[in-house]
Amino acid sequence: MAAFGVLAMVLSVCFVVEGKYIVYNTSAGVVPGKINVHLVPHTHDDVGWLKTVDQYYVGSNNSIQGACVQNVLDSLIPALLADKNRKFIYVEQAFFQRWWRQQSDEMKETVKMLVSSGQLEFINGGMCMHDEAAAHYIDMIDQTTLGHWYIKRDFNVTPRIGWQIDPFGHSAVQAYLLGAEVGFDALYFARIDYQDRAKRSAEKKLEVIWQGSKSHGSSSQIFTGAFYAGNYEPPTDFYYEVNDDSPIVQDDIELFDYNVQERVDAFVAAAYFQANVTGTNHIMWTMGTDFKYQYAHTWFRNMDKLIHYVNQDGRVSALYSSPSIYTDVKHALDESWPPKLDDYFPYADRIDGYWTGYFTSRPTSKGFIRELSGYYLAARQLEFFRGRNKSGPTTDSLADALAIVQHHDAVSGTAKQHVADDYAKRLSIGYEECPLLNISYCPATEVDLSVGKKIVVLVYNPLGWKRTSVVRIPVINKNLSVSDSTGKLILSQLLPIVNASLSMRKFYASAYTGESPSSVAKYWLAFTAVVPPLGFSTYVISSGQSSVSTKFVPNSFDTGGIEVGQGNLKLIYSGNDGKLMKYINGRNSVNVSLEQSYSYYVGSTDELQASGAYIFRPNGTHTIQSEEKIPLTVFRGPLYDEVHQRFSSWVYQTTRVYKEKEHAEVEFTVGPISIDDGNGKEIVTKLKTMIGNNKTFYTDSNGRDFLERIRDYRADWDLQVNQPIAGNYYPINLGIYIKDESTEMSVLVDRSVGGSSIIDGEVEIMLHRRLLHDDGRGVDEALNETVCALDTCTGLTVQGKYYLRLDQLGEGSKWRRSFGQEIYSPFLLAFSEQDDKWTNFPTPTFSAMDPSYSLPDNVAIITLQELQDSAVLLRLAHLYEVGEDKDLSSLATVELKRVFPHRKINKIKEMSLSANQERAEMERKRLSWKVEGSDTGHRSDSRGALVDPVKLVVELAPMEVRTFILDLDSDIVQYSTR
Repeated sequence: MAAFGVLAMVLSVCFVVEGKYIVYNTSAGVVPGKINVHLVPHTHDDVGWLKTVDQYYVGSNNSIQGACVQNVLDSLIPALLADKNRKFIYVEQAFFQRWWRQQSDEMKETVKMLVSSGQLEFINGGMCMHDEAAAHYIDMIDQTTLGHWYIKRDFNVTPRIGWQIDPFGHSAVQAYLLGAEVGFDALYFARIDYQDRAKRSAEKKLEVIWQGSKSHGSSSQIFTGAFYAGNYEPPTDFYYEVNDDSPIVQDDIELFDYNVQERVDAFVAAAYFQANVTGTNHIMWTMGTDFKYQYAHTWFRNMDKLIHYVNQDGRVSALYSSPSIYTDVKHALDESWPPKLDDYFPYADRIDGYWTGYFTSRPTSKGFIRELSGYYLAARQLEFFRGRNKSGPTTDSLADALAIVQHHDAVSGTAKQHVADDYAKRLSIGYEECPLLNISYCPATEVDLSVGKKIVVLVYNPLGWKRTSVVRIPVINKNLSVSDSTGKLILSQLLPIVNASLSMRKFYASAYTGESPSSVAKYWLAFTAVVPPLGFSTYVISSGQSSVSTKFVPNSFDTGGIEVGQGNLKLIYSGNDGKLMKYINGRNSVNVSLEQSYSYYVGSTDELQASGAYIFRPNGTHTIQSEEKIPLTVFRGPLYDEVHQRFSSWVYQTTRVYKEKEHAEVEFTVGPISIDDGNGKEIVTKLKTMIGNNKTFYTDSNGRDFLERIRDYRADWDLQVNQPIAGNYYPINLGIYIKDESTEMSVLVDRSVGGSSIIDGEVEIMLHRRLLHDDGRGVDEALNETVCALDTCTGLTVQGKYYLRLDQLGEGSKWRRSFGQEIYSPFLLAFSEQDDKWTNFPTPTFSAMDPSYSLPDNVAIITLQELQDSAVLLRLAHLYEVGEDKDLSSLATVELKRVFPHRKINKIKEMSLSANQERAEMERKRLSWKVEGSDTGHRSDSRGALVDPVKLVVELAPMEVRTFILDLDSDIVQYSTR
């Protein structure tokens, strides 16, 4: 191919154009036998980053960045109308819907015409271009579905191309679930590891067939292209915004600086350069970048000229194109493409530049997003049971807020602080406008119950199986009793709330509300709730000496061990120094040494590459421990034991061992991170065992599949190790585990974090980051979150949980999958005050499902939602991979008649994942690709059979997600929830 460059110079044609009106020929198509340059006009519009989403839309706050999406869309339409051959692609529906609402009927008809003709094409089509490391797969589905719904409603089209050009690494779930399963024919992006890119460029393997799921097999395949330059911009000197400094095409001979020949030669040279690293004779130029086309005419004027003169020159062919056209042309070549498995994490753009810090950045934001994500899932279920309120309020506001924060600069934690604040504000408003039907939802437990009042607690279970778990509620009074809905007293437990929690609550309440709490809870009241599937149980809290006070174990050290736990699980702490020593499960005979510690990495301040919001670059590690002995306090009770440890003045931990559970719950409070020594710090907790995992560990992909990771190794190239810690970090949304021939250790998390196994036998997860330097990736701000209240400003404190369990080899998946669902969908609590008279509940307990039925242990309902047209959206997900569990990695069945016993199902349609087209139509249209070295042009893998409209039984194969639109009878059996 290099020879083409020499030939190009020999065959160049000279242009002389008189200064008169010219009609540029932009009608060129594909020319066989030539290099075809597909010019793809686009803009990349971040749904918040340096400015908030609304500031970006209206064009305010331009002292930070001169960007106005409204100008882009206003300018685009007349530019497209000026030439029918011009094309443009648009992605972010969060912006487009803002613009669409403001347009006249006449303008809307014009835009519909442009969409129908193919000049304007929606690709990707979600509300945002979501992140692929820190986003949960349910959130990714929801935000994509919302955007696709708008496009279908307004234009009756379905996007067919994935366009994830800016996220910082790419997940297997994106490929097979948010790619193939939504009906995309191809997926394109810019960012892959610089070492990976170099090898693929040399071998012309930037374009591959990506099979992201070992469970789905060849049907999960999608044609995938990584851009050759590592960005989504035009080649150098082909930028045409009004204020860009690239040379325009000046073709008026009567004016100075005539440069047609120069520009054509530059175009041809750039085309041959790219063709030398691309398979086939078709290459894509991404003509645009962040917030471009604010004056679209300057771009199209110059592209018109380039197409006209380059095609007159004849050495290469130039044409207006789109990713859809490009994909169809590639497919028509009937070539075989190299295969790609696993994912594209972690991502480094250069030596020492590993983008693995953002896996944890802004951990409180990540926790808030995950908490409201689970809440939104449950709220839609309740909205369906009650009936959607036609006049509002509904769950729509929270849906919009959650969709926006899946953006790759939002949940990732890589936006400026004022933008992060804006995201939090939107979530808070969405939560407030998302009422739980007619239930009083307030922290009513902090009232004084000694004056004859009672608190009714409604405990809702959003999962499809019966659930028994301990509920913990803050209360003021000490002498309390708990009764179930029949009036029967049930066992409860009272624990004191430690001063550290009380002082933190007071500080943050003052910071965010401007006033201290009017009442102060002193105790945790705990009781065991038993709740039916997709239903609720009610409990009554009243004054009365019934709660069992927790036994306090004095803080003392001796040479013996301190045993914690009254069920199968025992944790043994050293009586000498207060450290964790051993994990014992009497049921499965697991008895292993286990140590736990906190450390911090000093964030590098190297001017060539500092640690920051995106980049993790450690410069030394230090154990966090204020004294040789860790102060240890133990509380024992009939439901669970609790261990309190203070590792330093800013690291506090509470470990709970429940009598009826076989895992440990670890609640950490980290912060304010000390920076008195002038160093930024990145805080990790480490769990150390003797498990011989031989460099191998497993992390989830967006809460779904688990992928094998091998330390200092990449399957696709020979890794040159320059960052042995940061380069081995991976995103975790569900969990991480290690194993050897006899034992496995699993750690599950309550939000997105980064983690790894840096040393055999160890697992570490990063919990918090506070850094003092920007890392040079555009945000131009140090990741130094602070909170101000009571005339004091201090670093942010994060409080969260992770969960730990050790099993015999092969037994851990059941806990990871089932309890992982409980973490994502916790009990939802609602409260109501009552007087001293016993309340006769109209509906003391409720299950939406047949009382004798529950979902199989390997299936979850991930969407149950009444749509605006009264149809019902239902998604069912198989939770296990092929071969993951000897019992549960099998075909599962769901009986819809028993899931909806109170409503007749008149009609059922199986849809694509984003519910914008029928699945049969999607499968009929999707392109099938040839793969090098295998006969996988056809799709054959295990999937559930078509649903019989009479029997209404849904089958799900391992890792399968099935989406349905149901038409149900309008008669609803009403259930009072007061």
